[in-house]
Amino acid sequence: MINRNEYVENLKTHLDQWNSDIAKWEAKAKLAKTDLRIDYEMQLEALRKQREEAMQKLDALQKTAGDAWQDLAQGADEAWSKMREALEKASSHFQK
Repeated sequence: MINRNEYVENLKTHLDQWNSDIAKWEAKAKLAKTDLRIDYEMQLEALRKQREEAMQKLDALQKTAGDAWQDLAQGADEAWSKMREALEKASSHFQK
């Protein structure tokens, strides 16, 4: 069974990758034509919102003591799942 520190480190690794992906897409959005830029910005805003939720869950997990982190892990897993879905949607959108 995974412990809290391993779980948190795994989440941090995913978050770092997602931050990198978002930064690439932000750069791409800046170079896009006006009509595409608006669309890109809408996609990026949705990603930022999901990222913020995921970061809040991660912060809460880091602050828990003992085995209480396992109760919060389910909420974190849901936030990470939503973030992953948003990234997949954005990825296919930005690759057009």
